[in-house]
Amino acid sequence: MPVRLKTIPKISKMKEIKELKKNDVIIVGGSYAGLSAAMTLGRSLKKVLIIDAGNPCNKRTPHSHNFLTQDGKTPSEISSLARGQVLKYKTVSLFNDIAINGYKTSEGFEIITKSGEKFLGKKLLFSTGIKDIMPEIKGFAECWGISAIHCPYCHGYEFNGRKTGVISNGDDAFHYAQLINNLTNDLTILTSGKANFTNEQILKLKSHNINIIENEIMEIEHKEGMVENVVFEDGIKIYFDALYSGLPFKHNSKIPMLLGCELTEQGYLKVDDMQRTNVKGIYACGDNTRPMRSVANAVYTGNLAGAALNMELTTESF
Repeated sequence: MPVRLKTIPKISKMKEIKELKKNDVIIVGGSYAGLSAAMTLGRSLKKVLIIDAGNPCNKRTPHSHNFLTQDGKTPSEISSLARGQVLKYKTVSLFNDIAINGYKTSEGFEIITKSGEKFLGKKLLFSTGIKDIMPEIKGFAECWGISAIHCPYCHGYEFNGRKTGVISNGDDAFHYAQLINNLTNDLTILTSGKANFTNEQILKLKSHNINIIENEIMEIEHKEGMVENVVFEDGIKIYFDALYSGLPFKHNSKIPMLLGCELTEQGYLKVDDMQRTNVKGIYACGDNTRPMRSVANAVYTGNLAGAALNMELTTESF
């Protein structure tokens, strides 16, 4: 849902944008993590600008789960409610655009958006998330987030007792099997090539009646994103209700790396226990900082980053 700049009665749009240009914190990315940080900062009367284009990674997910008070709501319901609550704080504003570049300045940082606007902030917070890289399997992308899923905590309960597949291999597949085994008695690992398990892992999988299929996957047949059949290279089709897969990813924004932020071995933005990156004045939170991708985790890391940013700003100005 497009979100306009927070309105100021009887003031032109040009004046609104001008007033937003100097901020205590610029938050790049306004989904759950960014909004959580903005609320924390807004409650401390810090001047905050959120830059967001309204295109979250979970927009196709039917329902969000495992988040207290919001279990079963759609992602858009949660996001819309959150934005409404956050923008009630008088020092928080939102600009609907995409940040495309950033620079260090003598007073902090400058962010440039796709529309050509420039904004100044003493501190930066990146809550820009990540973008999953889809496998070259016909039909997979159409099912992703609906019945092709990545997290048993977020989606597993809804498919409990159903015929389930894991598209993965080696240690990652074994880890999935451990987590999903108690949710279904009909679990199959689809390695789409030669299986790569230790002898001990194979014995464990067999002891839990978990099958391994090595045939190459060619296509996922589905109906409106709900998996129906996995089609293999040899033409065989096998019905599944759900498929798990952990996908590689890329960052939605290159700005943190351009500003010198380091990455972890897994490719996430490297942060300390207060969500600080290695670059002074730059923080990060949400899916771009850790593999535990959930609404609850995003809200937590955003809340923590907001508190840490407020402390840093307050200490510097006291």
